[in-house]
Amino acid sequence: MHRVIAFSGLMGASLALVMSASAAANPYSGLQEREIKALSAQETEDLLEGRGMGMALPAELHGYPGPLHVLEVAEELNLTAEQHRETERLFETMREQARELGRRIVERERELDARFAEGGISSETIETLTVEIGELRGRLRHLHLSYHLKMDALLSDEQKARYRQARGYHGEAEDRPGPEHHGHEGHHH
Repeated sequence: MHRVIAFSGLMGASLALVMSASAAANPYSGLQEREIKALSAQETEDLLEGRGMGMALPAELHGYPGPLHVLEVAEELNLTAEQHRETERLFETMREQARELGRRIVERERELDARFAEGGISSETIETLTVEIGELRGRLRHLHLSYHLKMDALLSDEQKARYRQARGYHGEAEDRPGPEHHGHEGHHH
């Protein structure tokens, strides 16, 4: 009898291990509860609020400041009153445009999700919706990146150096060429 109990205990432990391993092997477990399967609640909120979500990292990490972050470190940059007003205007305009694009992305993702939930979705419908989502995401990323260029044009070289310092960036961005070398003039849109 003692052996049967030990054996069943071992079987129970083995079964629990196999079940936890299969849950760990499926990173999607639990995601079926999401309102929109392809978006977490945080991603949905970020899109609807116009947040950057790391979309402008190539600009930010190469020394092109973003409007929100400039506002966060405005005191260290000694912005003029005019620069501060223009930075706020840039940020508000960017956020308004980003919210609109984010809303459209969420709508298309919701539609794609609903079509799969209904069943019978066609490859053509998938193509139409996913290409539109991809284009909207591309536009959103362009928007965020382009506002880093607009912000860069507004600040002096000294302010940009202070920005990098205030944000804790060191290395490559410290030596980035000035505006005459990185050729962004006229490429805002």
